[in-house]
Formats: sequence, C-alpha cells, structure tokens
Amino acid sequence: MHTDLDQLINPTAKIEVLAEGFTWVEGPLWISKWQSLLFSDIPNNTVYRWSKKNGLETYLKPAGYTGKLTRGGELGSNGLLLDVKDQLILCQHGDRRIARMDAPLHAPKPEFTSLADQYQRKKFNSPNDIIQRSNGDLIFTDPPYGLNNQQISKQELSFYGVYKLDTLGHVVLLIDSLHRPNGLALTPDEKQLIVGNSDGDKPMLYAYDILPKGTLKAAGIVFDFSQYHGAPDGFKIDRQGNLFVSGPGGIWILNKSYQAIGRIKIPHAVSNCCLADDDKTLYITANHQLLRVKMR
Repeated sequence: MHTDLDQLINPTAKIEVLAEGFTWVEGPLWISKWQSLLFSDIPNNTVYRWSKKNGLETYLKPAGYTGKLTRGGELGSNGLLLDVKDQLILCQHGDRRIARMDAPLHAPKPEFTSLADQYQRKKFNSPNDIIQRSNGDLIFTDPPYGLNNQQISKQELSFYGVYKLDTLGHVVLLIDSLHRPNGLALTPDEKQLIVGNSDGDKPMLYAYDILPKGTLKAAGIVFDFSQYHGAPDGFKIDRQGNLFVSGPGGIWILNKSYQAIGRIKIPHAVSNCCLADDDKTLYITANHQLLRVKMR
C-alpha cells in the first residue's frame, strides 16, 4: 500500500518559524531526552540549541574549525549525530574531519577527538553528513563544500567519497563515483543506503544494497530531480520508509516506493530536516531559518 500524503501531514498544517537570523543552517539533530534540537550554522562556526522551554541558545562554538588562522568559507560543523553511546559526533568542515565532542551533552565544550581525518594518508575534503548503522559503523559523505578557494586548488583526494568508519577506527571507501555526495540515510531495515548527489548534472538519489560484510552494491537511481531545476541536499527516512528530502522549492516527500507524493513549499533554499516525537514533528533547516511542521 502506498502512503498518501494526507496520512502524514494535515493539509492545514502550518510552517512555523522557530528562529531566524542565521547565515546558513544545517545538520538538525533531535535530542529526545531534552526535547530540544541541535543544529549547525556553518559559516558562523556554531552549533545552536533550540527548545520550547528555553528558545534559542548558543550550544557550541567553535564547532567545526578550531584553528587559529582566520579563514572564510563554510568552516563550521555540518552534520551532527548522537552515537550509540550518547556522544555528539560532528562533521567538521574547517578541520576536515569526523570528530567527537569530549564533553557531556549537558555541559558542552569545544574539545574534540578526531575519529577520522584522512583516507590512505590523504586529507578529507570536508565531511558533510553522517549516519550510524545499528552495528556501530559510521557512514559519511565528503564533498568539497567546506573548502575555500585556496584549499580546492590543493585537494589531496582526486574524488569525493562516501566512507565507512568502523568500530575499530578503520576508514573504508564505499563509493567514489558520485561528483557531489551529500545527504544520506538508511532504509528502516538497514538493507539499503540512499545517497543524494547534489551535482547539477546528475541531481539524483541513488540506492545501494548493503551486503553482509558491509560493502555496497549499486541498486540504481531511485529519484531524479533533473527536470525540477535543483538538486537534493540532506534528507531523512521515517520508520515507514517515507523520505523527506531537501530539494528544489522545499521538502519533497517520497513514499517507500520512491514516488513523489507531495512537497512542503518553502520560498528559500532548504538544506536538511529531521524527524522527532515518533515522526510526528519535522524540523527543517532552511537558509537563515529554523522551521517546524507538525505532522499526524
């Protein structure tokens, strides 16, 4: 049975603006036990926290670049993850690594341990988005969006990869064929990995079967944004297998058969989203705003 949009969202649901005035927000992460949301403002090198109780607060700064030299560009944290040990994991653009915050969630400090910063002794570009499998493996994308012009001319890797960081700390290259790997998510049964390619020439969602040893097998294109004049960014999959994809014109909603069943229209660029409250709430990072849509 295909999901109908009205089963997910009330037609009269409003798009609420929870906070605004940011530069470019990304990486929304719902912390259930706090009933609060963490998200990155990448150019401002800051992670913010929002809750109904306390509103907007600065949570962590610096968040993605800890160097002393002044540099512009997208240098903050991007994707955020709460791992199986309740530790905050960050995709750090400026420091070009996957890092763990070495402080309790309730008492954040900009102190980090680098979990991975290179592949075959070559520095990552700028890790972007990250997920964790139930076996503890971290999977992340590494496009160039966090590099400034000087760094782009000195890239050490000749491709933009999707990687696995296993529980022993080994970095394994999973995909090297996408020009701009960006958002990614697992299907509810963890049998497939879906990766968004933000390349203007191939703006598509790709599926990969996860094989028993954790390697991938290409399973084809599941959605093509080419005719819609834009590309996918971050996205999430709910427990029923529906996808909520940042794309041209807002959040695209695809059912588990990858058919577009609707769109939450937003007038400016949308970067990512996350689900909360047993999939009853959708938080959206959109350019300078943090938004919320309450669902069924």
